[in-house]
Amino acid sequence: MKLKLFTIAMLFAMATPAALADEGMWIPVLIEKYNIKLMQENGFKLTAEDIYSINRASMKDAVVLFGGGCTGEFISDKGLIITNHHCGYGYIQNHSTLEHDYLRDGFWAASNAEELANPGLSVTILKYMEDVTDKVLKGVTDDMDKEKRDEIINANITAINEEAVRGTHYRSSVRPFFLGNQYFLIVNEIFRDVRLVGAPPSAIGKFGGDTDNWVWPRHTGDFSLFRVYADKENKPAAYSEENLPYKPAYHFPVSIAGVKEGDFTMVFGYPGRTQEYAPSYHISMLKDVVYPKTVEIRGRKISIMEQAMANDPLIRLKYSGKSFGIANGWKRSIGEIQSLDKMNGVARKQAFEKEFMEWVSADPERLRRYGKILDEYAEIYGSYTTNYFVNSYTNEVFGSTGVEPASLAGAFKRAVEMASGKESGLDNELKRVQEYADGFFRNYDRNVSEKLFVAVMELYGKNIDSEWQTDVYKALAESCRGDFGMVAGKLFDESIFTDENRVRALIGNFDPNVVQEDIFYRLAVSASDLIASRLTEELSVANAMLAELNKLYMAAQMEQGVDKVFYPDANSTLRLAYGKVMGYESRDAVYHEHQTTLKGVMEKDNPEIYDYDVPDRLKELYEKKDFGRYGFNGNMPVCFIANNHTTGGNSGSPVLNAEGHLIGVNFDRAWEGVASDMMYNPEQSRNISIDIRYALFLIEKFGNAGYLIDEMTIVGVPQQTP
Repeated sequence: MKLKLFTIAMLFAMATPAALADEGMWIPVLIEKYNIKLMQENGFKLTAEDIYSINRASMKDAVVLFGGGCTGEFISDKGLIITNHHCGYGYIQNHSTLEHDYLRDGFWAASNAEELANPGLSVTILKYMEDVTDKVLKGVTDDMDKEKRDEIINANITAINEEAVRGTHYRSSVRPFFLGNQYFLIVNEIFRDVRLVGAPPSAIGKFGGDTDNWVWPRHTGDFSLFRVYADKENKPAAYSEENLPYKPAYHFPVSIAGVKEGDFTMVFGYPGRTQEYAPSYHISMLKDVVYPKTVEIRGRKISIMEQAMANDPLIRLKYSGKSFGIANGWKRSIGEIQSLDKMNGVARKQAFEKEFMEWVSADPERLRRYGKILDEYAEIYGSYTTNYFVNSYTNEVFGSTGVEPASLAGAFKRAVEMASGKESGLDNELKRVQEYADGFFRNYDRNVSEKLFVAVMELYGKNIDSEWQTDVYKALAESCRGDFGMVAGKLFDESIFTDENRVRALIGNFDPNVVQEDIFYRLAVSASDLIASRLTEELSVANAMLAELNKLYMAAQMEQGVDKVFYPDANSTLRLAYGKVMGYESRDAVYHEHQTTLKGVMEKDNPEIYDYDVPDRLKELYEKKDFGRYGFNGNMPVCFIANNHTTGGNSGSPVLNAEGHLIGVNFDRAWEGVASDMMYNPEQSRNISIDIRYALFLIEKFGNAGYLIDEMTIVGVPQQTP
């Protein structure tokens, strides 16, 4: 262990920052050491201290983890945050009714008093991060077994966390980087009073819908506005009418100067997960096994939901969030398959592995340490691929977007166990289940659910081998001879879990025997039991083995690539990516410019298609060319692309220019380079952002919320016609 860590430390010290220009998700505390020189050579005009500092306000103080999986940024000294429309979508949906449909009509608070609270929503601000690798590994030796090593590491991490936040209201965690070869302490401040301020209608914020998702050119006004509140001392507090708008240590100046090809850009945010250093076996598993079947079943789900939503506004309110969540991953998987095929991704990984083994074999000590890595991967993935797929697909079928009543019925399992065993605490458990059921039925329609049931049950029988199918499924399939459409109506008529009143009555007079006889409860329990009895332990053991192997393989790759600066895989911690505004060629003779405009929105306008039905107010502003100071060359910029390395979690991230001014909000990636989570393609990896001028135009001209612009620090001279 000490040898490996020493090797990695030496590699960091010897690395040359010129190795990577555009690729990478970099640790902000290490920008000074590894990146700032190259950034400045590419046009950045500030310093590393301007990006990350613990001694004064810096950009990192303006970037927040929004909820659990997006990024946002402060754009005023009154706690105003901008993020993506799709990041705020669930909260906008929660506030929407048929009478006040904010998804359809948009929402703009006229004052602080009209801003809407969002229980459960939080934003997280990084206070500081620190390399604590030596502290975490204190007392660990090479000759220890894994159990003893983990015990010492966990004890060290507990002590580090306790010391870091003692006497404060901060929260801390110690996170592994480079697949466990390095550790950083992350200290955060978390705010839980976050209110909705403004959002354009979905016809703007989700313009193009699933059709345009992951696609460039793009014309989506994907932004929403929230405000963070704090107590009178500017500290986190639960929601209260007495709370005041939070005063951030730093907020981004907002530039109306625009962008042009070749401009320096950087993205600062919380990317979720990448697998840049994974072996070919893992990529092959996803591309050839998991993704194709997942694409198939999610495509069927989306088709059912969208057909129903097109004909009923209430169903659209209920299923829009589900549909968006499914469709986002569905289309991404299609893009990753195609992108990896186009790049010959698996073959390229295999070629690297061949070179790696040649390097390993050239030295006896390397052969001793690393010689069995690839053989061990091959052995593990031999069974892991099947187990991983069955686990994933079973959850896809019986989860909340598959057999919906089964997902509700499964929530009663603990209550059944408690009632059957006469355990205490049943009342509290039933209260929890009632809350879950309330949320379930808010977003449930029986007709849609029946169609989903038929579709996913048929696909389950088609794509899962009999040996991995649940006993309850097999019995049901046999009884209806695989024609689930024939029995769906009867099953839904007889079940408790397809009707809100029946569920409420059950909870009021709880009988575990009645629950256990319900077909959807039996389907849910049989699925969870199969996973628990045949997959959980096997996957847990395999994941532990892979974690150790990945850690060793990462160390070996860094030793092999001594002349390269490595960046750690994304892990939902704050990272910085930088590059340039840049178009690209998607295929032969098809070149995409870097900017789209409102003209393109109007060209796509189609009142017959929900996702392309442009609001009348926006058409009016376009016809009058009423763009204010935000237009350029007689048009209104909408989106732009750059080659910053991003992934899920970067949604809502600030896109900054060379002066550190906000020029856009990141929200997507171009289809052709979407496999950058596993293999960055400099020719086609492009992040897509809403031009901040379009957001400002929509706030002021479309939403008539110019007072929000007054809060911001607007900088830059409007772009001039060349």
